[in-house]
Amino acid sequence: MQSVKSGRSFVSVDPSKCIGCGLCEFACTLEKGEQVWNPIRSRIRVVRMAPMFNFALSCRGCDDARCVKACPEKAIVQSEVNRLLVIDEKKCKGCDWCVQACPRGGITIHTGTGKAIACNLCEGVPKCVDICPECALDIVSSDEEADKRFNDALENLPATTEKLTRQIRDKEWKPLLVASEQRTQKITEKLQELNTKALERQQHK
Repeated sequence: MQSVKSGRSFVSVDPSKCIGCGLCEFACTLEKGEQVWNPIRSRIRVVRMAPMFNFALSCRGCDDARCVKACPEKAIVQSEVNRLLVIDEKKCKGCDWCVQACPRGGITIHTGTGKAIACNLCEGVPKCVDICPECALDIVSSDEEADKRFNDALENLPATTEKLTRQIRDKEWKPLLVASEQRTQKITEKLQELNTKALERQQHK
């Protein structure tokens, strides 16, 4: 279980590992106390571009946070600990100016409360990082580090596509099926973990 260090920290994704399963979104909504596992209300969001290229977006705690400057109600400030956003729900009017100002899709409006929401790293131990069955999520401290992972995956995409095309054309089903079964097993185990946590929370209410 990866914990957050002091200084700028945020969740970054390696698209070469992300399978678009959405477990990070479910883990996020469970951790934030949502009544249902609703990905739309997650602080991290999966973008499914294609079968072989998926990625997740969350707040990066930008050094020059445009969302903070854009908020007309002064409802958003940045934490001194990790630079992520602290949103005052009493001040937030849900105008969505912050959403429009963010260049990375890291902030959104909660569909239930109508207030802005953004990742706060679960106050120390991000549940999305812990639940990812492919270890595609990690905690980083700079845009350069995050962008390198993304760009490397993008550059390798043609070669990965060519390899898969060849395997399917040559009917090399066994390695594909084995990989698929292993991935399914990982997802099943993580879902069971989420179910257990959900049941425990219900019992303690």
